[in-house]
Amino acid sequence: MTRYSPRSRSPRPGAWLALTLALLGLLSTALTAGGIAAAAPQAAVTTFTNPVKTQKGADPWIEYHDGNYYLAASSFTGELTMRKSPTLAGLSSAPSVQVWADSTPSRGTNMWAPEMHFVDGRWYLYYSAGKTGDPCCDSQRTHVLQSAGSDPLGPYTHKNTLTGPGLDPGGWLIDASLLRVGGRLYLLGSGFMNGSRQSLVIAPLSNPYTLSGGFRIISSPTHGWETQSGNHVNEGPAPLYRGGRTFLSFSASGCQTPDYKLGLLELTGSDPLSASSWTKKPTPVFQRNDAAGVFGPGHNGFFTSPDGTESWIVYHANDSAAGGCDNRRTTRAQKFTWNADGTPNFGTPVATGTRLPAPSGESGTASDSFTLVNRDSGKCLDLANGSAADGANVRQWACNGATAQKWRIEDQADDTSRLVSVATGKVLDVADCSTADGADLRQWQWLNNACQRFRLIAGDSGWIRLANAHTGNVADVANCSKEDGADVRLWQWLGNACQQWQLRAG
Repeated sequence: MTRYSPRSRSPRPGAWLALTLALLGLLSTALTAGGIAAAAPQAAVTTFTNPVKTQKGADPWIEYHDGNYYLAASSFTGELTMRKSPTLAGLSSAPSVQVWADSTPSRGTNMWAPEMHFVDGRWYLYYSAGKTGDPCCDSQRTHVLQSAGSDPLGPYTHKNTLTGPGLDPGGWLIDASLLRVGGRLYLLGSGFMNGSRQSLVIAPLSNPYTLSGGFRIISSPTHGWETQSGNHVNEGPAPLYRGGRTFLSFSASGCQTPDYKLGLLELTGSDPLSASSWTKKPTPVFQRNDAAGVFGPGHNGFFTSPDGTESWIVYHANDSAAGGCDNRRTTRAQKFTWNADGTPNFGTPVATGTRLPAPSGESGTASDSFTLVNRDSGKCLDLANGSAADGANVRQWACNGATAQKWRIEDQADDTSRLVSVATGKVLDVADCSTADGADLRQWQWLNNACQRFRLIAGDSGWIRLANAHTGNVADVANCSKEDGADVRLWQWLGNACQQWQLRAG
């Protein structure tokens, strides 16, 4: 943003049918006896509509990994969240899970443009952030996080701040991405050098978090379409590889205008650190579509379909020519093709609401509701007796598939979510907004206050903690009981299994 993915004898057919019916009957009896409500099968989602994300959808990045899409975008706060779904369509209602928060004064605000890249079995998450108290945005620097393992949700640790001499002012650098050429790694970004216009810069890396040389400019805004409305900008570099060729899309002009758009570079020389090795296409490759109501499309990423046969672009755009660089921007995605000469053809941005085929090879099904399973007891967060009353208790109970154990997790656009009971439509609430250890968790009508907002904070192995936005305390099973009916309350974070939960779809 600017400034700112062995043969045997078979029974006769009639015997097979009799055996199948008998087994189905036994299964039905077992389910009924166990009190487990059998879920109706979900039809596979074969289409989706844009936007993929409406809340905080700027500067999006999507990776497809191990059967799921992961989406991250700018937060403009001191927190980074990520969504996970087996389908592209499911990202629109997937919970936003906090993967990083930072109160360090030198990097505690204005988190922009998170990108995750997989290197040697770990994820590296690059983003820019500024000093706490900086109104915007002279202190923006690039940071890199490292995952503990191969889960894109982390947990992460801060590895380094990546900047260098010659970057103005004092090391300003945003929109970092990772380039791989000839078995070597390079850091890409956007910055100013020695009085230049805002340009694309590059530096070599010895590993994903350590620079091994200084920055150089590889592209500056020179064409008229890169400098519209006086915004002389090249930013948001995104590598694209195919058939042994390396391309680099980038955003040009300014996100303050409807003319924010994409340009394209190709590595035509041997040295990625040299501007002369990059050839810029003289015309933009993706831009506004007034007839479709799409303005300022830019800051993109790329991913492939689950079966690897399709190329996809993810980007943000505004619905109005008056839209700017704020949270009105939404995340959109669409398939693109390749020209006969081997260059990408991104086409034209489509209108929101247009039904599009889902990426090829999607096999999972997404859900708009979840159960929360306690790590210690294995039991579910449960609304007592499915009561519709304000003040009804929230407890743990053996997981049984009832609607009293299903929750919609709805993004509130401030890095928090509300948990809505599928049974009643009411929300998880802290009794009397108490800040005390042991404060009761209950159901209440939506009052739109911080006591009813929660952060889902990623931990290890896919477990989360559910932290209240008002108090910071977390959902805790009283006395680590394993009994049905044990109360779930708020308590200070102790790091134990009684305070950790797993989201399960359906």
